Amino acid sequence: CIDKEDPKKQGKGNGKSKDVCGYPLSIFFIVVNEFCERFSYYGMRAVLVLYFRYFLQWDEDLATSIYHTFVALCYLTPILGAIVADSWLGKFKTIIYLSIVYTIGQVAMAVSAVHDITDSNRDGTPDNMTFHVVLSMVGLFLIALGTGGIKPCVAAFGGDQFSEHQDKQRRTFFSVFYLCINGGSLLSTIITPILRGQECGIYSQQKCYSLAFGVPAALMVVALVVFIVGSGMYYKAEPEGNIMLDVCKCIGFAIKNRYRHRSKQYPKREHWMDWAEEKYDKLLIAQIKMVLKVLFLYIPLPMFWTLFDQKGSRWTLQATTMNGYFGQLVIQPDQMQTFNPILILTLVPIMDNVIYPLIKKCGFNFTPLKRMTVGMFLAAMAFVCAALVQVEIDKTLPVFPSASQSQLKLLNMGSSAVTVNLTGNESLTLNAAQASDKYFTFETEQIIVSVGSPEMTQIIFLEKKSRQTLLIPSVISDEWLLTKDLTSKPEQGNNEIRFVNGMDMPVNVTTSAVDLGLIEPFYYSNYSKIKNGENKFSLSNGSQSCEYIKDFGFGSSYTFFIPSTFVFGPNCQDSITVVEDIEPNSVHMALQIPQYFFITAGEVMFSVTGLEFSYSQAPSNMKSVLQAGWLFTVAVGNFIVLIVAEIAKLPNKWAEYVLFASLLVLVCIIFSIMAYFYTYIDPSEIEVQFRKKVDDDEDDKDKQQKAEIEMVRRDSAESYDDNYKQSKM
Repeated sequence: CIDKEDPKKQGKGNGKSKDVCGYPLSIFFIVVNEFCERFSYYGMRAVLVLYFRYFLQWDEDLATSIYHTFVALCYLTPILGAIVADSWLGKFKTIIYLSIVYTIGQVAMAVSAVHDITDSNRDGTPDNMTFHVVLSMVGLFLIALGTGGIKPCVAAFGGDQFSEHQDKQRRTFFSVFYLCINGGSLLSTIITPILRGQECGIYSQQKCYSLAFGVPAALMVVALVVFIVGSGMYYKAEPEGNIMLDVCKCIGFAIKNRYRHRSKQYPKREHWMDWAEEKYDKLLIAQIKMVLKVLFLYIPLPMFWTLFDQKGSRWTLQATTMNGYFGQLVIQPDQMQTFNPILILTLVPIMDNVIYPLIKKCGFNFTPLKRMTVGMFLAAMAFVCAALVQVEIDKTLPVFPSASQSQLKLLNMGSSAVTVNLTGNESLTLNAAQASDKYFTFETEQIIVSVGSPEMTQIIFLEKKSRQTLLIPSVISDEWLLTKDLTSKPEQGNNEIRFVNGMDMPVNVTTSAVDLGLIEPFYYSNYSKIKNGENKFSLSNGSQSCEYIKDFGFGSSYTFFIPSTFVFGPNCQDSITVVEDIEPNSVHMALQIPQYFFITAGEVMFSVTGLEFSYSQAPSNMKSVLQAGWLFTVAVGNFIVLIVAEIAKLPNKWAEYVLFASLLVLVCIIFSIMAYFYTYIDPSEIEVQFRKKVDDDEDDKDKQQKAEIEMVRRDSAESYDDNYKQSKM
């Protein structure tokens, strides 16, 4: 490797970067900056919908809507970033200033997730949720402005660092650049969910969203510092004006001019853009026509992104109701998103080197638009898979009472079996220290319960839309207690447990995570959250103690009954009665893998091919215009999610998945018809022909002008001769 000065960077105001192994040293800082920035963005986004759902306590529809609003903004702001960089600040200053904005936004998100700031009563729940909501929304707006604003600048700025003779190195740089994007995405979607799953806090331990946002914020600080450190080595091109603005002005003038000449007395023109010929160059108008032809094809594309970006919202929420055990490995719901970058890195080379060549050998003309059509269909198939998975999940969910119903379970706290008669139900026998297998559903608030022989009858008043457990004491004449049970699945895949003390002495129950406290005789504890995995409970009455071990899954609820015959000692494990109120999640997260496979295969065929198609069909000076149009389809797709989530309000999630799949299939058919009538062009060839035509026209014009001058000269000469003759005569 020989260090040499790059002659391109010797201009005034530009840094001096050495070439190492043929590559400018300055690109090292740009690559590291991109890796850290993508880690920061995807890491924050991976846990964002769960932050909305479980920290801010929003419902699923609102959490989904705000999530997709944020993503849409991230894909709208690149247009602003491109205009600012090309017309005003230049790429370098734009990256610096917007990265600072970006960093402030990430820090604001991390601070907004610290529950102790407003938790004055120290119960683990913020007392002033408005503070957290406002701070997080400000943070998200700054992040959207920052990440979107620098998106069109960083890759182009990296390309600027290469000289004209470094085309091969430039191509290698872009490959490494996009590898950093996927690498940052993959690592962040693995790491930040693990950080979120930890428990942290000053006064009370809660899910550590502040750490999950704090690490991406730290990575963004690193990205900014690394980029600034390389400042002295960069080639910084001056802003040269924005073609996007020129295009908008030209289109605006054509529309305005056409409106002015809307009368029938004006002859029609071949294309409505021809009305701009009075002010703008014909070559520019021809290039805009080519761009508009491609943009017309973009009209159906947002529907693909409507489905694609739900893997970070709806699919993540779906995973919270599933079983995440993969052998000894436990997968968090938001970690399922890692399958997307893993499959991208796997499928792209397989598609390029195996699938597409094989299709070509079979004699099938698999054009870019046909690939995109197939990609849209695969995305629809992904949502069909998601709907089937949701149907399986719904089968395992308990039937909770409606607004007009109540549910009741029975627990026999005595040491002998009892017979129980319930209003509207057959009599049942409860063994000693056992509970009924199910909840009984009642439409009335008042029921009659008869227990024992001779019968002891009581009138029980039930709460509407609630589940309760009736604790039947060992002495029937004693007080009967009603407990209030859970009426929803525990959130975030946690488990909720409580203990019922059937002994005539108080019992203290503790674990390493929570302290259930002292439970009075013939009474019960409140529900406590327990993480999945093995948990060890310590039971003591002051003088004696023993340990009870239970392995938990995801999303279950248990009542542990300590019977009156309970004896402290090594065998106490078998003495406790386990009552399963809500069964754990039994549908495995592995069932989501097919839908991730289909959506990623669709992304590879749709997104990668779409970018290639857009690049090939765009004029040389308007690649950025079509890139902005492509990003705009992503933003529109996320806005469509908001409309469906807020307006459709379908009662079943599987029905919503089917609706999205059906809409995409319909759009896929429309797009295939549009693609059938599309004629592929070579913009460079058209530009060359057009320039040649313009040059020929100018030559003809010059010849005509010369001929007119010659005619004028000849007429002048003849006129002089005539006058001379007349004067002589």
